[in-house]
Amino acid sequence: MKRTNFLSAVALASLVTLSACGGGNQETAEAPAAEETEAAPVAEETTAAAEEEEVAPVPEVEANGTVHEVQMLTRDPDGSGLQVFKPRLITAAVGDTVKFVPTDPTHQSSSIAEMIPAGVEGWEGEINKEVSYVLPTPGVYGYKCIPHYAAGMIGMIVVEGEGMTDNLEDAKAVSHPGLAGREFNEIFETAESEGMLSS
Repeated sequence: MKRTNFLSAVALASLVTLSACGGGNQETAEAPAAEETEAAPVAEETTAAAEEEEVAPVPEVEANGTVHEVQMLTRDPDGSGLQVFKPRLITAAVGDTVKFVPTDPTHQSSSIAEMIPAGVEGWEGEINKEVSYVLPTPGVYGYKCIPHYAAGMIGMIVVEGEGMTDNLEDAKAVSHPGLAGREFNEIFETAESEGMLSS
């Protein structure tokens, strides 16, 4: 009887060992699947990089001599609010220059990357410094004062010409902090009601 129990124990131990060996083969078989999973993000990154490369950079253009001056103000003299660009909405042509003037201190102007046409290099001014930008292509250009962005100090330029509404929906979809979202909604409504966005 003891011998039968001993043989049963040995047989059981052998089965466990064989199962463990078989499990090892499963891990080996699954290894390529794990490698494929790790390779997937690399493929996605390559695809994303290829998509980014497809957007050709928009070349700079020569200034045509037309200058639009936008004042950066702490208080609107017309009483419409605090921390404002004046005017905050303009239409322009390719080659026009927009000059942001620090009429009051503590302000600057920077383009909003998601609110300019594809392939365009925007601008970023310094606080208390004038900054000028020559508009290179038709489209919608949103901008902000970085220190007062959430307070609603934003503005928009509509550059007329073929394709001027190509980035309109993307620009409208951008999320903004604080009061900036409401201010942009008002600007888009004004632009549409005045026919600025009619192609």
